[in-house]
Amino acid sequence: MSAALALVPGQTQAADTEPLQPQDFADDLHADVEALFLCALLWAPPAAAKHSVGILEPTDFARPIHREFFILIRGLIESGAPHNAAMVGAALERSGDLAGHHGSERSRHLANITTLGAEHAAIDHYARALFSQAYRRSFATAATALTQAARELSEDQLYAHMCDLGRRQRALTDRRNAIEGDNQ
Repeated sequence: MSAALALVPGQTQAADTEPLQPQDFADDLHADVEALFLCALLWAPPAAAKHSVGILEPTDFARPIHREFFILIRGLIESGAPHNAAMVGAALERSGDLAGHHGSERSRHLANITTLGAEHAAIDHYARALFSQAYRRSFATAATALTQAARELSEDQLYAHMCDLGRRQRALTDRRNAIEGDNQ
C-alpha cells in the first residue's frame, strides 16, 4: 500500500520496513543522497554519527533497503557499539538477514554503500540534503492523498482530512526549521 493511500482514514499505515524489491539494489549510488549519507555515517566518528542520526527518522528514507540500514546503524550508535560496515554486517548476519538471495543482495548493497567514498566530515550536509528530499516528497504525498480523498471520502470528512494533512506538514516544517536552525 502506498504512503498516500495510508493517509486516508480507515486504512492502515505501511510498516517501518517494506519488502525489498529488485529495484532497491539496481541504481548507481554515486548520486544517491541516501546512499552517500549512509556511507558517511559508516565512517563517521561516534559524536558526529550520533548527531546526524538524531536529525533523521527512518521515514525520511525513500528506499526500504536504506531505511533498514539506517535503523540498524542508528541502533548500533545509540547502544554505543561500533557502527562500521563490519559491525553492520555482523548484526545482519546475527538476525538472519544475510541468508538466501535477498541476504546476498543486502551484503552486496552494504559493500557498495561502504565503498562510495562519501566524506564523513560532510555527514551533516548529507543529512540535511536527505531530509530536504524527504520534506519535498511529503508534499507530493500529501497532494496525492488530498486528491484521493476528494474522490473517495464523503464531503463531511474532507475538511478534517485536509487539516490532518496540514498538521503533518506543519510538524515536518517545524522539524525542517529546527534542522536548519541547528546549522546556524
